[in-house]
Amino acid sequence: MAEFVEFLSGGNLLAMLFFVALISIVLGMGLPTTANYIVVSSLMAGVVVELGAQAGLIVPLVAVHMFVFYFGIMADVTPPVGLASFAAAAISKGDPLKTGFQAFFYSIRTALLPFLFIFNTDLLLIDVGPVQAVFVFIVALIAMLLFAAGTMNYFMVKSRIYESLALLIAAFILFQPGYLLNQFSPEFQTRPGSDLFSMATDAPDGASLRVRLTGENLNGDPVDAKYLLPLGPSGADGASRLLDSSGIEFRDEDGQIFVDNLNFGGPAEQLGIDWDWELVELEVPADRMPKEIFYLPAALIVLVVFLLQRRRQPKTEEALA
Repeated sequence: MAEFVEFLSGGNLLAMLFFVALISIVLGMGLPTTANYIVVSSLMAGVVVELGAQAGLIVPLVAVHMFVFYFGIMADVTPPVGLASFAAAAISKGDPLKTGFQAFFYSIRTALLPFLFIFNTDLLLIDVGPVQAVFVFIVALIAMLLFAAGTMNYFMVKSRIYESLALLIAAFILFQPGYLLNQFSPEFQTRPGSDLFSMATDAPDGASLRVRLTGENLNGDPVDAKYLLPLGPSGADGASRLLDSSGIEFRDEDGQIFVDNLNFGGPAEQLGIDWDWELVELEVPADRMPKEIFYLPAALIVLVVFLLQRRRQPKTEEALA
């Protein structure tokens, strides 16, 4: 399945996610919710993790599962096997296929949200504290309202095309402020692989290490991918933390770090890491401005659209009167 999606996408990350979404919809057709999740998570979650790592994207498994499960559930309103659409048509005495196409038209606008789960894990409250969670909830609510206003072409009054585009841009900035920041400042700094054990020892409780590994897979194909290795509780040395939490051992050969052993069924093996791969470098978060600073231009865009439509609103009310 991974090779098939990789062939279709040509290594492009967004194309890969798009094809995974389509296949998840097909796999979810005709399945109840529980079976749907089991099927799409078993077949497609590993594809996103494997191909995303090769493209330099490291995504928590929870976000990956939410991505494939969301599109699997969308099969309930996708003709020709939309179970929810058929149930609704039976109640309304309408045509099942027409009901399905209308339901799909309504729900396709929300297809953007699972992609945001992948690129902005704050929306899933991953590594987010209580205060930040409330802030994320408020910002996400505003962004969803702006997204709805942009796709429905109505804000204060009926929107013009450029106003709808402006609202969609503002919604995107609120959903993913880190995208603009990444254009000006890199998100991570690189460290040599020889710092692995010292960094693993000094890392706080529940931290993870971002590592870049190179090697060959079982088919002899070259691999150059990034992975997130959990470290678990602090207190032990780096090698012990990596073994206990990630199920992986490394060996040092004259300053070069190689994968020496993997626990069967451990987190590292499930990520697709193999023996004798070389740890080329580590990535640590860069010291840069907070991404929330880009909420300001988004707010300015919304204010401009609000003022433009406010000028037209009294005329519209008079015409209706």
